[in-house]
Amino acid sequence: MFKLIRPLLLGIGLSSLLLSLSATGQTRTSHSKRVAQPPIAVAQAITGQELAALLKPEGPEGARPLLVNYWATWCDPCREEFPDLVKIDKDYRNKGLHSIAISLDDFDELKTGVPKFLRAMKVRMPVYLLNESDSSPSITAVDPAWSGALPATFLYNAKGEIVFKHFGRFNTTELRAAIQKVLSE
Repeated sequence: MFKLIRPLLLGIGLSSLLLSLSATGQTRTSHSKRVAQPPIAVAQAITGQELAALLKPEGPEGARPLLVNYWATWCDPCREEFPDLVKIDKDYRNKGLHSIAISLDDFDELKTGVPKFLRAMKVRMPVYLLNESDSSPSITAVDPAWSGALPATFLYNAKGEIVFKHFGRFNTTELRAAIQKVLSE
């Protein structure tokens, strides 16, 4: 009986030793440098007055160019362009561009469809949901020429002036060129 147990115990001991060595090796290599990423965005409700304050050039981070995209989860062109918007935010965030997204979804979507969409898109820019029963005054305040059709994209320079606007799905090349120009000013 001892002849059967001894090889079994030896095998278990050897396996444990090998597993502990491989685990130690994994621990050592897992300390690679990671670049801190902002957390996945969570939409928060804002009023039209709070939106107006967000669009002013003097903010907590000082005057800097601002890219604003108005969208909704029910808007197919908005959903199609959103991955491009997320990529633009990632590419220009550390170069001086501040990006925000304003959802015009129904307020009920703040806790359901909007967060689900943002997680799927891995959005890291601030996202707000306009909490107004009538968004027309806020839309007119942004740009009197804007009917409220979605998506709508506005690029502001550091002085708070609109230097690029597009109604409908934006052309990524045109938007990037406008961003480059405003960042070089």
